[in-house]
Amino acid sequence: MYENPRLLLDSSNPPEPGQIVWRSPSNLAIIKYWGKHGVQLPRNPSLSFTLSASCTDTALAYEFREDADNRIDLTFLFHGEENDAFKAKTLAYLESLLPQFPFLKQLKLKIQTGNSFPHSAGIASSASAMSALALCLCSLEDALFGTLPDPEGFDRKASWLARLGSGSACRSIFPHAAVWGVTSSVPGSSDEYAVPAGELMHPTFKDFHDDILIVSTREKSVSSRAGHALMEGNPYAEPRYIQAKTRLEQLLGALRRGDLEEFGKIAEDEALTLHALMMCSNPSYMLLEPGTVALIQKIRAWRADTKHPVYFSLDAGPNIHLLYPGDIVAEVRGWIEEDLKEHCVDGWFIQDWVGEGPEEM
Repeated sequence: MYENPRLLLDSSNPPEPGQIVWRSPSNLAIIKYWGKHGVQLPRNPSLSFTLSASCTDTALAYEFREDADNRIDLTFLFHGEENDAFKAKTLAYLESLLPQFPFLKQLKLKIQTGNSFPHSAGIASSASAMSALALCLCSLEDALFGTLPDPEGFDRKASWLARLGSGSACRSIFPHAAVWGVTSSVPGSSDEYAVPAGELMHPTFKDFHDDILIVSTREKSVSSRAGHALMEGNPYAEPRYIQAKTRLEQLLGALRRGDLEEFGKIAEDEALTLHALMMCSNPSYMLLEPGTVALIQKIRAWRADTKHPVYFSLDAGPNIHLLYPGDIVAEVRGWIEEDLKEHCVDGWFIQDWVGEGPEEM
C-alpha cells in the first residue's frame, strides 16, 4: 500500500533530539473480525465503536545516532519498567518496517508507554497500544521529512501502520466508529486500513456508553493472534465470514436509523458468535468465566423488566461491555453499583463511552 521512497536522514545535517506523545483509545468491535490471511488482512469486514477512557499513552523520544548500524537501538518501558516481552514485540514490529522506514536505524529510540486498563485481558489493549505507536511513527516521519501534511492522508497511513502491528488497531485511529475490510456498503473501505464511519451513525450512537465490567484481569490463556490462526481449521469459518458480511449491512442500517433494538440484537449475537467460534476451534478453548455468564443473565433479565435498551458485548476475553444510550446513564450506573459490581474483580468497572479518537499530547 505505502511503498515509501527509502527515507534516510542526512548525516551531515542531523535532526535535533525530540519527543512525540500520542494518546490512542481502544475500540470495541460490534461486528467482529475473527480470522485473517496474508499480512494482517481480515477474512471479513468489521465495524467498531471508538472508546475514550480505555486508552494507551505512548511517548517516542528520538535522537540521531552517529554510530548507526543495521540494528534498531530501542529502549522500552511499560508503566516505567522494563518489559522484555513487550519490547521484543515492539522491536519485531519496527524491524518489519525497515524496508519503508530505514531511517529508524539511524536513530536512538526510547518508547515509554502505559494503559489506563488491564492489558491482555480482552479489552483490546493491542489496539490502543499499536495505534498509539503508529501515530507516533507518522508524526516522526512528518517531523523529519514533511511527508504527511494532509490530515486525511496522515490518518490513513497511521491506520495502515497500526494494522501491521495489530489488526484491530487500525480502527482506533478514527472518532466514534470505523469500518475495516472491503464492503460494498461503505465506499472507500479497504482491507489495508480502516475508514471512519461516524458520519454513518445516528446521533444516539455518538452518545453511547460502554461500561466495562472487569470479571477478570488475568492474562488470557489463548492470545488473539493464536485464536485467529485457529480459524483456519474451524469447520464454521466460511459460513461465519458470510454471516459477518450480512450482519454488517444490517448493523449499518440500524446505526443510520437509530434503531436500538436491532443494534442490540446484532451486538449480542456477534459477541456470542465470537466465543462460540473459540469453543469450536481445534483445540477448543473458552475465555468466558462464571461471572461473565452471570452478568449476561442479569443483563437480559433487567432489560426485560425495565424495557431499558441495555445490551452486552464481549471482546476476546471474559469482560462484559455494557452498551446503552446516554439518556439512561443514571439508572444504569445505579444498577451496576447495586447488582452487577459483585461479579467484578474488587468491584471494578470502567466507565467508558464512544469517543473522539486519538489525541496528540
